[in-house]
Amino acid sequence: MKLSDFHFDLPEDRIATRPASPRSAARLLVADKGAIMDAVVGDLVQILRPGDRLVLNDTRVIPARLSGVRHRLSAEGPVSARIEITLLDPQPDGTWTALVKPLRKWKEGERVTITDGFSAVLLSKSDGQACIALDVADGSVDEAIDAAGDMPLPPYIASKRAADEQDKADYQTVWARHRGAVAAPTASLHFDDPLLAGLKARGVEFTYVTLHVGAGTFLPVKVDDITTHKMHAEWGQVTEQAAAEIKATQMAGGRVIPVGTTALRLIETAARSGQIEAWEGDTDIFIYPGFEFHVADGLMTNFHLPESTLMMLVAGFMGKDRIMGIYDHALKQNYRFFSYGDASLLLP
Repeated sequence: MKLSDFHFDLPEDRIATRPASPRSAARLLVADKGAIMDAVVGDLVQILRPGDRLVLNDTRVIPARLSGVRHRLSAEGPVSARIEITLLDPQPDGTWTALVKPLRKWKEGERVTITDGFSAVLLSKSDGQACIALDVADGSVDEAIDAAGDMPLPPYIASKRAADEQDKADYQTVWARHRGAVAAPTASLHFDDPLLAGLKARGVEFTYVTLHVGAGTFLPVKVDDITTHKMHAEWGQVTEQAAAEIKATQMAGGRVIPVGTTALRLIETAARSGQIEAWEGDTDIFIYPGFEFHVADGLMTNFHLPESTLMMLVAGFMGKDRIMGIYDHALKQNYRFFSYGDASLLLP
């Protein structure tokens, strides 16, 4: 199976740089039983059935993009350089792994001032990443990050505009709970409180799981034979309660529909034995055509990058020819793509 099997031409103007407002006004492509219907996300109240269960990722995105200045004395006198830091993973000892631009301009042991009373020290470099210590004079590190940081918008948005205060609301789900993600579970961004209330009244049920989405979700596939691609690992948890709720829906004949590829990857990780069980740990599950699904009866997701692992996932879920036909329809009907774009409801 080749990388080129998942290629399609995407015009630049289809990449959304702001979300729909209100959230549930985004367009929704519904692919069901070989047919395609054009709707809006708010129509889920009529489309979903009583007894269906949506599986929602309750991770909380941290404003992980920090900007600071490194000061140094040189032979010519004081010099400074701007350093951009994107936090990746907190470590047990309180340090962080991070992406740094430009990493070559920051020496080990040097301090970068982010704001008054908030700074970072470079401890080491490895494989293009940095290990840093964050120092705060007053309050907690989390509070300092929240005050100084910008939302880590995906590269295809960040290349078009800088993150701003509006993104701190837009790039966060309304049910975000557990801090730890550096990318949003973007299909979930389409839900607002009125839609959730309408779905609840309809008899649709909700289960919350946690998968901390990492920056690796944006890494390109660099091998031609996709079966040799190594996925990044992300921490996730399916609680006993979550597993029991999903089992109950399966027993009752309802549909289990994860919202987002992150929720789907997590529940299928927790069901590798053949049925859903409580689970916690790092998952690097790679889903592509030929994968055997044990839990998901449907998937709500946004429209993904050509040749990405997420494109391979939806091809594995719907079949490659079917998903390419769905994307052809989305392109012809001017759907908006990627994190702030429109959504699809895929029912194989």
